[in-house]
Amino acid sequence: MTSGQPYHIKNISEFHHFRKLPGPAHPLVSVLQFEDMRELSGNHPQSWVLDFYAIALKRNFDAKLKYGQQVYDFDEGIMTFMAPGQKIGIEAGPDEVLEHSGWLLIFHPDFLWNTPLAKTIKQHEYFDYSVNEALFLSEQEEAVITGIMQNIRQEYHARIDQFTQNIIIGQLEVLLNYADRFYQRQFTTRKASSHDILMRLETLLSERFDSGTLSTRGLPTVSEIAASLHVSPNYLSGLLKTLTGKSTQSHLHDMIIAKAKEKLSGTNLSVSEIAYELGFDYPQSFSKLFKTNTNLSPVEFRQSFN
Repeated sequence: MTSGQPYHIKNISEFHHFRKLPGPAHPLVSVLQFEDMRELSGNHPQSWVLDFYAIALKRNFDAKLKYGQQVYDFDEGIMTFMAPGQKIGIEAGPDEVLEHSGWLLIFHPDFLWNTPLAKTIKQHEYFDYSVNEALFLSEQEEAVITGIMQNIRQEYHARIDQFTQNIIIGQLEVLLNYADRFYQRQFTTRKASSHDILMRLETLLSERFDSGTLSTRGLPTVSEIAASLHVSPNYLSGLLKTLTGKSTQSHLHDMIIAKAKEKLSGTNLSVSEIAYELGFDYPQSFSKLFKTNTNLSPVEFRQSFN
């Protein structure tokens, strides 16, 4: 294996073997303690790809964890969420042994098959963040998450029967709903960094709209905006909805309407000319967006100033 090639782990059993653990009690779900996995040292693969979900609650984690191409922010957080197919890497010294503590819940997508969670799990945006912020937990919150993980482990160790899947799925849904609540709280309480992103968003949009290049470059996409701010589209929209109640797309539309109103009221440009200056390929698309947001067509808005 070359240094740049990620180590591919296809299932729960392969992960147990990779970490030199006994075989899993259930083939599709496992709850582990990091204290049992201390033999991972600096000569392990630099990166790997898991074909299953991983939810970790880590203490005393000193290495740098990379999710995709970005470093995971562990400054205050301890809980992380990894989706199948994502590249994960740990940067540690050649002689460094990673001895962190905590819990790891891993479950294969096949375990969700034919359950509502198979679809709804994609609604939990923290699995998709490009620049990741680990979830900070209070002692009480950590006890809640730890308790759920222990319940899952106890369930598949006690017995595996026709009720096992539904019971564990129910526990997973509770855990993910708690994570939604805790991330919402984190967005609200970490105001400094959150408002910094909002200020940078406003500056970025203003500069783009004032540059006079929209007609040639087109309107910025949500993905482009998020990349410029070094966050993922889902993360940015989740943050903005918490701070302002509006998505990234709504902020972009607000800027378009504001600039359109300036041009409609202060210039003699035609509606088509304004649409092209604002980066629209088709004037009809511009007119539709304008009327949706103002209840007036561009022409009706201009006439209101006469």
